[in-house]
Amino acid sequence: MKVEERHLHSMTQEQCSHRNNVQSSEKAQVYKVGIYGWRKRCLYFFVLLLMILILINLALTIWILKVMNFTIDGMGNLRITEKGLKLEGDSEFLHPLYAKEIHSKPGRPLFLQSSRNVSVNVVNSNNQLLTQLVTGSSGFKARGKMFEVKSTSGKLLFSADEQEVVVGAERLRVMGAEGAVFSKSVETPHVRAEPFKELRLESPTRSLMMEAPKGIQVLAEAGDIQAICRNELRLESKDGEISLDARRIRLMRLPEGKASTSSSSGTRQTVYEVCVCANGRLFLSQAGTGSTCQISNNVCL
Repeated sequence: MKVEERHLHSMTQEQCSHRNNVQSSEKAQVYKVGIYGWRKRCLYFFVLLLMILILINLALTIWILKVMNFTIDGMGNLRITEKGLKLEGDSEFLHPLYAKEIHSKPGRPLFLQSSRNVSVNVVNSNNQLLTQLVTGSSGFKARGKMFEVKSTSGKLLFSADEQEVVVGAERLRVMGAEGAVFSKSVETPHVRAEPFKELRLESPTRSLMMEAPKGIQVLAEAGDIQAICRNELRLESKDGEISLDARRIRLMRLPEGKASTSSSSGTRQTVYEVCVCANGRLFLSQAGTGSTCQISNNVCL
């Protein structure tokens, strides 16, 4: 019995020592799971940097929403309504604007401003220009087949096309000091000056011609009529006559014919007769008991 107890005791000691050796070997072979050292510090740094960027991005987004005034109805001065887009205040477009209609507020003017020019173009389906309106620093330009200006009642005030220019107003007033200049002819049924003003038709370097198929009437009810020229003044009627109807007709500076034989009369001559040459020239001749035109016709030569 003692021998068996010793044997069991020795076996128990061997098993305990074997277990201790196994446990010590298991403890020696345990591996640590995770990130340690500089890798852990880098991970924490990147996580912190990402959080900072997220906060900055969120703050910028909130700031942009606040500055641009984003709301449920629109953005800033832009509002979305049932009728379309509504802009309040000044608006600037950096790219082309396509719209069917542009209206201002009721009772407010529509103001278009540009640093260079403002162009309004109308094109067809083939993108060909039909009508153009340009306002720029060089002036105002309009391009099209016809240009019309009408009053509020619909009356035509001004019209221009390739054939003619029509002024529909009751009076055309030219305020320039040089008046109106026409390179070609002027066709009108009536030329009249303003009340208490003179009517003056003048051609400084060329001739002035007035033609009418039936007649020309020159009328001055409260003044004089003067026709002044440098070379010739011609009144011509092809089928009719020229009438000078006045209480007094004066022919100034007519040449005086000289008689072929000197008169023995020493008295001063005050009465003359008007003579007509074959070429139509008028001259004065001393009046006598008979006609003296035949003896004083040296002027007609």
